[in-house]
Amino acid sequence: MSAPAIQLKNVSVRFPIRKGILRRVAGEVHAVDSVSFDIPQGETVGLVGESGSGKSTTGRALIGLAPLVDGTVECFGRDLRTLRQSPGALPRMSQIVFQDPYASLNPRMSVGETLREVLEVHGLAKGRDADQRVGRLLDDVGLRRDLAERYPHALSGGQRQRVAIARALAIEPKFIVLDEVVSALDVSIQGQIVNLLQDLQQERGLTYLFITHDLSIVRHVSHSIVVLYGGQIMEKGPRKSIFSTPLHPYTSALLSAVPVPNPAIERKRPRIDVRSEPPDPSAPLPGCRFQKSCLFATGICRSSRPQLRSVADRHPDHLAACHHMQEPHVREALSRAAKGALS
Repeated sequence: MSAPAIQLKNVSVRFPIRKGILRRVAGEVHAVDSVSFDIPQGETVGLVGESGSGKSTTGRALIGLAPLVDGTVECFGRDLRTLRQSPGALPRMSQIVFQDPYASLNPRMSVGETLREVLEVHGLAKGRDADQRVGRLLDDVGLRRDLAERYPHALSGGQRQRVAIARALAIEPKFIVLDEVVSALDVSIQGQIVNLLQDLQQERGLTYLFITHDLSIVRHVSHSIVVLYGGQIMEKGPRKSIFSTPLHPYTSALLSAVPVPNPAIERKRPRIDVRSEPPDPSAPLPGCRFQKSCLFATGICRSSRPQLRSVADRHPDHLAACHHMQEPHVREALSRAAKGALS
């Protein structure tokens, strides 16, 4: 495994809840709670979980768009707080591509103007040199150079997302957060964008955090996976180990929910259902965040928060936060539910 490019250590992000005419703080939303993981240089970590699990907030925290209440983030050996004090240092190192490219692109600026603006603001190119670099960026993301004169409304969804990727690449960052970048696209276009991202990673040595709820995409693009629920990590580890032998009931539930192309197998597959809504982030429960939905929850799950740990017969980097993951009946049920997922 490569050296860590990004390191999160006990990262917590909270947002104030304001009420009344005076907008006084009446509580806090615990969006992310003590999250720790590494992203090796040149690799992709898939961050998965349902809506409201804290995925996007974690991604924003990595590039300084969400304030840290606790914990540290290191980008290529430099502390995030130090980078934020150096004008231009953080954007040059880390970028983000959002889910909806139409909302993230200025509708009043052509594609060429959008890309030139990035180059000029960061002092990378001006005039004819900027025009040449815009052309090369469009080449890199598989777009014709004449599209530089078009506006976002005249492009397809896939083309707009390629422009957003080109804008992120314009300042040659080392790390990119990809926040649900293919979820709004047709399946055929999703494959094209994923292939483009993988080609760019190999050519430029990029490091990715790939945020998504689609496990079929994660399996193809990620080297390792982090599973979030209620702002906490339920499980993390190498992709192959996560998919073959999930250790946490929530991970197994996600895997069992993915349809199998074979109808005969699909009808017979056992499932682990998520039985309730995600926990209220403004009033986090003691103990395990997944306790209300877990089939195997007991008293200790409601009183004591489980810590991430490994098991003897699994990959040493495969960790899960579950009190009962080593019990035979739990392991058997998780294995059966996940068996055949994405085969």
